[in-house]
Amino acid sequence: MTPLIRFDGIYTPVVTPYAANGSVHWDRLADVVEWLVETGVNGLISGGSTGENYAQTVAERIEIARFTRDRLAGRLPLVVGTGAMLTSDSLALAEAAREMGADAILLASPPYAVPTDRENALNALAIDRAANLPVMLYNYPGRTGTHMGEEFLDRVGRSRNFCGIKESSGDINRVHLLARDYPHMQLGCGMDDQALEFFAWGAPFWVCGGSNFLPREHVALYKACVVEGDFTKGRRIMSALLPLMRVLEQGGKFVATIKYGVTMQGIDCTDVRAPLKSLNKDDKRALEQVVSVVRRTVAAIEAEG
Repeated sequence: MTPLIRFDGIYTPVVTPYAANGSVHWDRLADVVEWLVETGVNGLISGGSTGENYAQTVAERIEIARFTRDRLAGRLPLVVGTGAMLTSDSLALAEAAREMGADAILLASPPYAVPTDRENALNALAIDRAANLPVMLYNYPGRTGTHMGEEFLDRVGRSRNFCGIKESSGDINRVHLLARDYPHMQLGCGMDDQALEFFAWGAPFWVCGGSNFLPREHVALYKACVVEGDFTKGRRIMSALLPLMRVLEQGGKFVATIKYGVTMQGIDCTDVRAPLKSLNKDDKRALEQVVSVVRRTVAAIEAEG
């Protein structure tokens, strides 16, 4: 089955800048979008967890997605996140994505409910009908408590809208399963420290929060592995990126770290919404040091070519 859309390259789950009073800072969001377009990522995702969707109302999420679509003006594909605890909220987000002309939706399992594969598939198919757009699935059992198992994949596969899956389980056997048994569904990396392994198994795309502030370096790994097929170069770039991934995955600091990374590029995204807090001075210093080394190392590797 030919997919309706191809998810190729680096897809950035866009951060949400806030003003001091907690409202969305639209000018800074526009600056983030422009920065990402200029630095060569391949698509944007609005309304992901990196964008703090869990701390936003449905109305806010729709407004942010529409604003992002308007700023993009068709220059890159836009994927709109529909993940929510309430199915009614996911349906509202899916309908809004269709109405605004999004290119695809990101569809996760509803958190906390822990549905069976059958229940989860029926829920996903209802969201699919509401959007009638290409779907990028998002399997993240660490957040939702639910695996998108084989029964789920078989059921949703009856709709050709399901074109790809961002796999964030951390289980390398899932990569093998998806690559071998579900080749019609594009495999996407959603577990940053396994990016090299995903690319080796044929994944054509990577959804990575770190590309909000190190887009060129993430694109470099994708190009080395997927475009050039040079896994020797890819291993070197991946080795340079691993210290960054260790900093990002310090418990509870992922979003705050990414937003400070964007702030380091000159776009103030320091503030996060409760229950999270911004980074302290030590965390900021650690990120600054890692970013400096990553940039320098990847640039040197690229220069050799």
